[in-house]
Amino acid sequence: MATGQLFSKTTQALFYNYKQLPIQRMLDFDFLCGRETPSVAGIINPGSEGFQKLFFGQEEIAIPVHSAIEAACAAHPTADVFINFASFRSAAASSMAALKQPTIKVVAIIAEGVPESDTKQLIAYAKANNKVVIGPATVGGIQAGAFKIGDTAGTIDNIIHCKLYRPGSVGFVSKSGGMSNELYNTIARVTDGIYEGIAIGGDVFPGSTLSDHVLRFNNIPQVKMMVVLGELGGRDEYSLVEALKQGKINIPVVAWVSGTCARLFKSEVQFGHAGAKSGGEMESAQAKNQALRDAGAVVPTSYEAFEGAIKETFEKLVEAGKITPVKEVIPPQIPEDLNTAIKSGKVRAPTHIISTISDDRGEEPTYAGVPMSSIVEQGLGVGDVISLLWFKRSLPRYCTRFIEICIMLCADHGPCVSGAHNTIVTARAGKDLVSSLVSGLLTIGPRFGGAIDDAARYFKDAYDRNLTPYEFVESMKKKGIRVPGIGHRIKRGDNRDKRVELLQHFARANFPSVKYMEYAVQVETYTLSKANNLVLNVDGAIGSLFLDLLAGSGMFTKQEIDEVVGIGYLNGLFVLARSIGLIGHTFDQKRLKQPLYRHPWEDVLYTK
Repeated sequence: MATGQLFSKTTQALFYNYKQLPIQRMLDFDFLCGRETPSVAGIINPGSEGFQKLFFGQEEIAIPVHSAIEAACAAHPTADVFINFASFRSAAASSMAALKQPTIKVVAIIAEGVPESDTKQLIAYAKANNKVVIGPATVGGIQAGAFKIGDTAGTIDNIIHCKLYRPGSVGFVSKSGGMSNELYNTIARVTDGIYEGIAIGGDVFPGSTLSDHVLRFNNIPQVKMMVVLGELGGRDEYSLVEALKQGKINIPVVAWVSGTCARLFKSEVQFGHAGAKSGGEMESAQAKNQALRDAGAVVPTSYEAFEGAIKETFEKLVEAGKITPVKEVIPPQIPEDLNTAIKSGKVRAPTHIISTISDDRGEEPTYAGVPMSSIVEQGLGVGDVISLLWFKRSLPRYCTRFIEICIMLCADHGPCVSGAHNTIVTARAGKDLVSSLVSGLLTIGPRFGGAIDDAARYFKDAYDRNLTPYEFVESMKKKGIRVPGIGHRIKRGDNRDKRVELLQHFARANFPSVKYMEYAVQVETYTLSKANNLVLNVDGAIGSLFLDLLAGSGMFTKQEIDEVVGIGYLNGLFVLARSIGLIGHTFDQKRLKQPLYRHPWEDVLYTK
């Protein structure tokens, strides 16, 4: 066990198992104390490496993240404190690994419930190697104005209130972390404040004892008096009694052992900590208080009188000239986090993204204001979800059914079309699903599957301007533009695309109006008079019928219809549908374990 001061203004720590709030509180305390360097040198997060962004005052800094304790210690040889936020299941193993590192001198174990046998091994190793274990079940410790462990002393407001941003004259040690915060406040009210404070933890076997730290404090010149808060259960306080009797402590000790109320209960009572359970008269709070009093400690008659005893002892030391009260300093202002300032109404900040289609802030996500559970309970389908997320309204069932039919009919068109071919080649090159899918999707455009929007746009413009099919087709010819939605490499006037026929049949049976589709059919009649392959294709059928859906449903204004066509909604339908097939082709090639594709020489015309 160390015999003097554990921490200083240059102490740095390694933080095990990343927790954002405790680390940020340590860095805020550093800034408050005027430290030049952050007290957290590195973070250890098993399985992760890189950096974590945090704030050191106004400056945003990147703290290295290491995947292993050994690597972190090698990278930060000056960091001699290991702060362990691992769970009780892994805290012992990681703490032992840290103790075995030559650079680590102090290990703080935050978890409670660490198996006692494991704790005993840690204690034995630490004693044999002159190292210090604080905890388990501890909040940590603090040296005022220099260094603190994790969440010790709570919020910055509490730290400022307790004057922990600068050193005082009092050494404090307690079993309880929560009561430590209370005593920091009490001591700040009646003395010049804490020099160092330690919470040893409430487990039955603490890594270091009350007397270990009291004896340390006795060797620190800046500590002029000590305050000790024990509790019923165990016999740790008696080692302090022996130290007092043997004259090993030569500065005043004000002590109180809590739990005197236990005698009011008829049966044995387990208080908050695992060790706070009296195992007989000697372990009672009354017996310990009396033993400390007999040994020379200042022990009040009750906890309520504790503050008065601390104050009286401090004032006597000041009168005797043994303490010169510390002069007050004004700590720097900690910059407030933006989120905190916004919540408190101190600032307003612009948002960076606007979303009108979904919201995940409540108990369940909503699509255009409709709860997810409602969608499932009503038995709605994919078409209804598209209706909500794309059009921000619940379309009639015939509309959503039409959307679903379009998806089914356009899901795939065999392995030979350009999108499927690209996906197959990419999958056979050993690429992953997303890469293979994207490879196929990138072929979608004016020549493959991307003509739905253009077909809708041109058909709508021609119909709304009352152009005859002849005027429309010939005007497009003069501009050098092929009529989108007309023409097919395989289908002919006497061999129509079955998909087009299915869509037309559904629309005639369910749509209130099919004026745009009928216009597209009239255009087809004219183009077939020119060439037998200039049939209405699936792009033209979907484009014209979607115009009928939008206009006939009565749920869209003319401006909204123009916007839907202009933005690219209809091509989105083809992209969504064809993704199903492209994913299928990827899985098919993977399942068949197809080798790398190489195009055959005989299928290439080599020419100068």
